[in-house]
Amino acid sequence: MKETENEKAKLIKMSKKNNIAYSPAGKFEETRFEKIHNVIFDDSKQASVEVANEIASLIKIKASENKSCVLGLATGSTPIKVYEELIRLHNEEGLSFQNVISFNLDEYYPMNPEDIQSYYYFMHEYLFKHVDILPENINIPDGSLQGTDLHQYCIDYELKIKELGGIDFQLLGIGRTGHIGFNEPGSHYNSGTRTITLDSMTREDAAPSFLGLDNVPRKAITMGIGTITKAKRIVLLAWGITKAEIIKKTIEGEVTSSVPATYLQNQENTTFILDREASSELTRNKTPWLVTSCIWTEDLKKKAICWLSELLQKSILKLTDKDYNNNGMSSLIAEEGSAYELNIEMFNALQNTITGWPGGKPNSDETKRPERATPEKKRVIIFSPHPDDDVISMGGTFDRLVEQGHEVHIAYQTSGNIAVSDDEALKFAEVTGYMNVQSDLMKGIINDIQNKQPYSIDSSETRKLKGMIRRGESLAATRYMSLPDENVHFLDLPFYETGKVKKGNLSRADIEIINDLITEIKPHQIYAAGDLADPHGTHKVCLDAIFASLEELKSQKFMNDCWVWLYRGAWHEWDTHEIEMAVPMSPDQVLKKRHAIFFHQSQKDGVMFQGDDSREFWVRVEDRNRLTANKYNHLGLADYAAIEAFKRYHF
Repeated sequence: MKETENEKAKLIKMSKKNNIAYSPAGKFEETRFEKIHNVIFDDSKQASVEVANEIASLIKIKASENKSCVLGLATGSTPIKVYEELIRLHNEEGLSFQNVISFNLDEYYPMNPEDIQSYYYFMHEYLFKHVDILPENINIPDGSLQGTDLHQYCIDYELKIKELGGIDFQLLGIGRTGHIGFNEPGSHYNSGTRTITLDSMTREDAAPSFLGLDNVPRKAITMGIGTITKAKRIVLLAWGITKAEIIKKTIEGEVTSSVPATYLQNQENTTFILDREASSELTRNKTPWLVTSCIWTEDLKKKAICWLSELLQKSILKLTDKDYNNNGMSSLIAEEGSAYELNIEMFNALQNTITGWPGGKPNSDETKRPERATPEKKRVIIFSPHPDDDVISMGGTFDRLVEQGHEVHIAYQTSGNIAVSDDEALKFAEVTGYMNVQSDLMKGIINDIQNKQPYSIDSSETRKLKGMIRRGESLAATRYMSLPDENVHFLDLPFYETGKVKKGNLSRADIEIINDLITEIKPHQIYAAGDLADPHGTHKVCLDAIFASLEELKSQKFMNDCWVWLYRGAWHEWDTHEIEMAVPMSPDQVLKKRHAIFFHQSQKDGVMFQGDDSREFWVRVEDRNRLTANKYNHLGLADYAAIEAFKRYHF
């Protein structure tokens, strides 16, 4: 026991040499609600590099002492960039893994190691086959074992870790249920390696990788909480807005079995590594005026006043000096003079975000509108990551832009073929086959679909058919919106065309396709999906491609006149204080938007990539647009049927 404590102390001392060094939580005024040490990065890439560097340092120290380095490893999309950096360190800087012994946290059950959905496959694909770790040093729970053997296997897995002196470094992710490993709510603090039934939310989150919820196993093998917390050093990673709520509960809430990750509050050797989005619900980020003195920028004032209005369920113009003073904002009132003047200023600022003219209103006062009045007729590109995001996310604004005479272009960045179910493709193949007297091509596609093995990749012909289904639906929708076919661009970015949920990396070819379109159109406005909560990451890669293109083209003269507006997809909406352009919709426009979405028939009634929301896209987006309108109304602004929201991106 004493040796283990000495090892922990040594590792904590070592970690202090890097940028994610452990330190006690809640020792400063602004972090007083926090019970777990955490470090926040602007983006996950740099954060992952720092974590990889700590792991690499530990491997080297252990090697210099002629000792094994025992790593506990995680799977899923969260640690991928860590593994990529470790591979780079191996290839470019000679980092050796020959002294590494790895233990993976978990595996689905039942699951054959050869299946592409297995964590055995994942770990070899993303790390092991790219480094020099010895095969006999790789330990991953075996999901192919039968029941009677499984119990003893879990005991042996636990004993093997113990015999090696425990885990030196444990890498973790976190599920939206608060699970670490697959320790779902209800897991005991002292639990060991065992089988467990997966929570429904966990299975929903895994559904995209398995091409549907019905294919996700109901059980898993997992290391226990007790196993994890005995590790000498623990680092948990969390990226993105979908993790923000559970991160707040874990770091600021009470220790409870209903959120198993809260058990880490008792571990002095634990650090959470977060990006801005994942940390956004922490008190010091969401409401910093409650924990520290603030520099009251215009953005922070807007955020604070919207929060106060929603908290007290008062319109902005009804807020009083007492309301501000009682809710941590006395310094704001002292700075501004009175609630009366401050309320009017903020009310007018929010009022000025509302416009029925998203392309700018001719002959209007630009200082009171989010968009420029000139040129009166603008060239507009709406980038849509998938072939339905345009109408789902900004169908009302799309309609307004066309109706008001702007030259609108729609650019579908990916084919969206992977989101077409086999049943849908089979239906089209059979109809097409009959029309062509059972052509050999269609016969081949029908045969491929009917004989497809679980989780296998579609043939190129089948993928092409699925892509054409999405194209046909998109053209039907854009024609309904009165857009000429020649203004519809199918970009088919190469990164997407893998046939798998896992996409390729953003490439030069992707960026050049975006460059060519922007250079050809020379737009005054660009609309792009700023929704990074897409469950399978396509939106983020599509946005990165646009950002990379803007960076390369910004020196071009025509780009001086180009504004970029970000919309959010079906998953989340901008917070009220973030909205810079709010486009209201009438009840008739809400119906028109719904009908445009309905043209995307392959994405209705049980869409493959539903995310954590069982509602159809048209339902969830109508609810979201209605909620945005309600929030504006509750702040004291006009009462609209629905509002689509945008935030400007400055490049």
